[in-house]
Amino acid sequence: MTAKNALSQDILCIGSVLWDIIGRSASHMRQGSDVPGRITRLPGGVAMNIAMTLARFGMRPVLLSAIGRDSEGDELIRACAELGMETAHVYRSDDLPTDRYMAVEGANGLIAAIADAHSLEAAGAKILRPLNNGALASAEAPYRGPVALDGNLTLSLLEEIAAAPAFAEADLRVAPASPGKAERLRPFLTHGRALLYVNLEEAGLLCQRDFASAEAAAAGLLERGARRVLVTDGGRAACDGSAEGLVTGCPPSVLVTRVTGAGDTFMAAHIVAEAEGAPRAEALERALGAAARYVSRETGL
Repeated sequence: MTAKNALSQDILCIGSVLWDIIGRSASHMRQGSDVPGRITRLPGGVAMNIAMTLARFGMRPVLLSAIGRDSEGDELIRACAELGMETAHVYRSDDLPTDRYMAVEGANGLIAAIADAHSLEAAGAKILRPLNNGALASAEAPYRGPVALDGNLTLSLLEEIAAAPAFAEADLRVAPASPGKAERLRPFLTHGRALLYVNLEEAGLLCQRDFASAEAAAAGLLERGARRVLVTDGGRAACDGSAEGLVTGCPPSVLVTRVTGAGDTFMAAHIVAEAEGAPRAEALERALGAAARYVSRETGL
């Protein structure tokens, strides 16, 4: 996909920016497995993963996150800048370490993961200062562009964002960081400007019921008051649900070599497609294609 000039606009990416430490093996794994593989360390986190894809497609991500003033934080800031992201508004803490995420993936998918995002949670509303002091926006001059928001923030901060005047005119795109944090998105279920990106499990947690398909989950979320939702289900059909109806699409069949970051890539590619003016069915197809390319390659898109 070739980005148009219109995509040179800024987009706020709010949430986790950290180091991903990923161990991958071509073997099937279970609890206690000890197998050969590769261990990599790359910039990651939901907000970061989304921002990387947005930058590749020509948008200019502005990061709002918490990164320590340690050596890992300095290295991460440099990596973000080299990838085309604006880091001037990142909250740098003298007493909080740079966050990390660790995962183990096998041929049978994600085996286990631990997200250490305690510094982001401890920083709290400090990461939003540029949206309150006039640097990017204020209550009197709300931010009017697109915002990618991830669920690694605390519930209290997400509730604050949902009601904040600075976000009253923003195009909010919201995703949970993991199924374990899906219920943090409840403040956005009835938000008039939010689009929720969730997988089938996360949709079930938000609605407190099980769904057999993405289409059923999208309908269920709309019944609970959501304005618009994008529900994915791995290699099965995904669904875009809104008051205009349900639109489904099937991801291409590919050999999966990695899974961490796939949902973030899907979300970013969908944002780009809609920024280019693609209709709902085309935007969904393009996002599914981008996610399929991501999971089928060892590196890059």
